[in-house]
Amino acid sequence: MAEAEVIRIDHGRRGADTKLCLGRTADGRPCRNRAGASGFCRRHEPAAEQPAAQSPSRFEADLERALAFLRRRVTGAYTVDDFGFDADLTENVLLPILRPLFDRWWRVEQRGLDNIPAEGPALLVSNHSGTLPWDALMMKLAVFEGTGRHCRLLAADLPFRLPVVGEITRKSGNTLACAEDSTRLLDAGEIVGVFPEGYKGIGKPFRERYKLQRFGRGGFVEVALRTGAPMIPVSIVGAEEIYPMIYNLKPLARLLGFPYFPVTPTFPALGLLGAVPLPSKWIIEYGEPIHTSAFTPDAALDPMFVFNLTDQVRESIQQSLYKNLMSRRSVFF
Repeated sequence: MAEAEVIRIDHGRRGADTKLCLGRTADGRPCRNRAGASGFCRRHEPAAEQPAAQSPSRFEADLERALAFLRRRVTGAYTVDDFGFDADLTENVLLPILRPLFDRWWRVEQRGLDNIPAEGPALLVSNHSGTLPWDALMMKLAVFEGTGRHCRLLAADLPFRLPVVGEITRKSGNTLACAEDSTRLLDAGEIVGVFPEGYKGIGKPFRERYKLQRFGRGGFVEVALRTGAPMIPVSIVGAEEIYPMIYNLKPLARLLGFPYFPVTPTFPALGLLGAVPLPSKWIIEYGEPIHTSAFTPDAALDPMFVFNLTDQVRESIQQSLYKNLMSRRSVFF
């Protein structure tokens, strides 16, 4: 008689080595479904994580900004004020051109930025030096980098008479150094930058570096008194060394219609190469504001009062220059 086949009672059921789902049912009991490679059944399979959206690269971001800028220029979707100031062009083209000089070549360090008001008018009064007005351009960029506000510089008539330069000067927000224009800007709540030394400061010989020249007749003080704008003394250390002027060729300057014609250790001996400025270390400090709102506009008619206030601003800048010169380790560091 043939032996009967013995059938195990677990035949056809899950083997002992079968993995069960790690999930739980709605009532909290362990799931009894077969697990897949992930350790869960199809019902409890966790949703696959979506890869995070990649942020655009710096090149892509720059390209996007450039295309947006070109689109605005083509469609005319930008504004120009009564002085010819084109903020869109200034922020996207003119100031970025200066940024490598600001960040890497002169390594400009700013101090006292909190003395510049976040809103409302202010008159920045600074020393002037360096043979070419790089200090004015660096202060303009520094104020924008530090506060997000534009500094409207007051300039002599020479840059406005030069081809191309005159147009750029206007579009970057600068205007002629006169009481009418500066009053209009301050009344509109703008930050205005003035350099009372003028050509006497920027064109002085290297042996007189960091010695402030005469501040004119105090016209900037009169404007501040009439508008009630605070005056902020600004000292710039570093510009004196970029083109050490050892001699002024006055006959050639008169022939060309320039206020001076500089001779430096590298210019004109090295030609255009001599026009490359030296990489000195810069410090720009904004001093404590000198408030004028407590005075009446009639105070501008008192010559002695204007003279004393002018001298106070000048002395504040001079002392700040001496202090920052002492804190600088060397000309280039």
